[in-house]
Parts: sequence; C-alpha cells; structure tokens
Amino acid sequence: MLIATNGRGHTVKGPSTAAIGTMLAGLDQGDHLILERQEEDREGNWYVQVWFRDENTYQLEYRDGVPAEHYQTQTESQEEVLQALLGWVADKPAWREGFTWTSIGHWFAPGPEDEDAPTA
Repeated sequence: MLIATNGRGHTVKGPSTAAIGTMLAGLDQGDHLILERQEEDREGNWYVQVWFRDENTYQLEYRDGVPAEHYQTQTESQEEVLQALLGWVADKPAWREGFTWTSIGHWFAPGPEDEDAPTA
C-alpha cells in the first residue's frame, strides 16, 4: 500500500497522481511530503520524501529498505520533483535519472554508543 503524508499530518492512502501533485504544490517553505510503500513482502523502510526548503529549493530523498541505502539531491524544479515522485510510485527505475544523488546513509548508521554493550 502507498501512503502519502505531509508535514501537517494529512495522510492519503493509495493517493492518485492528482492527489500527489496537489500535496506537492501545497507545500509551504519548510514543509515536507513523504510517500511510503508498506508491503508485507518488503522488509525495511521504502520511501521517497521531499522537503520544500526556505531557499525555494526542493530536497528530494529516498530510502531503499535500509539506512545505508538513503540518498539525497536538490532541485529548484517542482515539475522535476513531481515526475520523480510519480516515477517512484510507478516503480520505474529511471525515476532517479536527471539528478545527482549523494549517499547519506552514514547519517543513519548507529554510532558506538548505540551498539549493544557487552554483558557480564
């Protein structure tokens, strides 16, 4: 199941193309939109998200299941973001093309303080 959620907590289950476009167009600066796949046969977190930054740019990120597979890019084009979101929804591999992606998976890796302490 696909779920769309914006920063104000508005959630749409199984959003249409039009609903995704409306939610994206309605973002205020500092707001975000998350499209998440929740499927029983897919483990981990599978999502794409966009944050409309204060500089009138869009920060686009996606995660493919695990924290190590988390990537980020930026663009000024709402249309490019919409096409990427719709391509992701349709599970078309080419949706990532046209962007320069940076791996940010290391931001989510557990630090030494997060690892289990040895037991005595």
